Amino acid sequence: MRKYLQQSEVNFTFIQTKEDFFVEELPYKEFSGHGKNLILKVQKQSLTTWDMVAIFAKKLNIDPTTIGYAGLKDKHATTIQYLSFDKRLEKSLQKFHHKQIKILESFYDTNRITMGDLAGNLFRINLYDIDPKGVGKLEKTAHKVLKNGLANYFGYQRFGNDPKNIEYAKEMAVGEHFVEDPKMRKFLVSVYQSYLFNEWLKERVAMSKEGKYLLLKGDVYVDKNQKYHTPTTIPAKDVVTQKLLPTGLLPGRGVFKAKFEAREIEKKYDDGFVMQKGYRREAIIFPKNLDVKYKAKEKKATITFSLPKGSYATVFLEALAGKELGKIDQNS
Repeated sequence: MRKYLQQSEVNFTFIQTKEDFFVEELPYKEFSGHGKNLILKVQKQSLTTWDMVAIFAKKLNIDPTTIGYAGLKDKHATTIQYLSFDKRLEKSLQKFHHKQIKILESFYDTNRITMGDLAGNLFRINLYDIDPKGVGKLEKTAHKVLKNGLANYFGYQRFGNDPKNIEYAKEMAVGEHFVEDPKMRKFLVSVYQSYLFNEWLKERVAMSKEGKYLLLKGDVYVDKNQKYHTPTTIPAKDVVTQKLLPTGLLPGRGVFKAKFEAREIEKKYDDGFVMQKGYRREAIIFPKNLDVKYKAKEKKATITFSLPKGSYATVFLEALAGKELGKIDQNS
């Protein structure tokens, strides 16, 4: 079971559907208004991002790899995303119609969109079967998270549909499970890296006190420009700030590693047999733009918030509930 910085226990029902789960990408820049790339702001429902790209490619008779997108969005949701196309397809796109996809706006830009080209995501989620007392607890916990940060676990979506994927990933790492398909091997490596990160983060969160992440000598921090720092002493005030965030390891080659006390814990989750590229991920993030609206007659709370890219809305909900939600709560 995961550990959370805030002590919370709020009961609610969360079922991820297109009516109750809304996410909108937040672009990392303003589009220039000129250039050879056509940028579309699109809304989709009950489709994966890959499904949507395939539909556009088939309608336009183009290679799907020529369509740019910034992130993969949930199927069981209403999502707003940005896609890039060759500007010469503009007339064809004006005739595009699909019952699950709606083109909202268009822009021009000098660059095509690539994976990761977003600042974050804005979420609006409906929670049910929550009483007024529960809403009060939820808001109180949410404000603590905004102040002290959220443990940035990978959500259940990261590990795929097969509940045995983590087991397969572990076995593959030690040579007990052979996978011929290179795409599946790559996926299972990412599953294994993410599993190790989550286990490391759980131990670090368990060390924390009074809802605040405990910093250790030798921690690796990342700044807003995505540059890493390993100060020889713990930052002033021993409090995580949004300017310098502590990070955790996704093991692999060529990755920056912690030192001193922080390394003693990190190395327990650093598998040297992972030959793929390693990464570091923010251990703590800060949700923003929080708003909670409640309809007592329906026992429904609508919570709105934004998260940095690569973070999971369901992990924020878990922190509020004080327990893992898991795929059992997702509508199939």
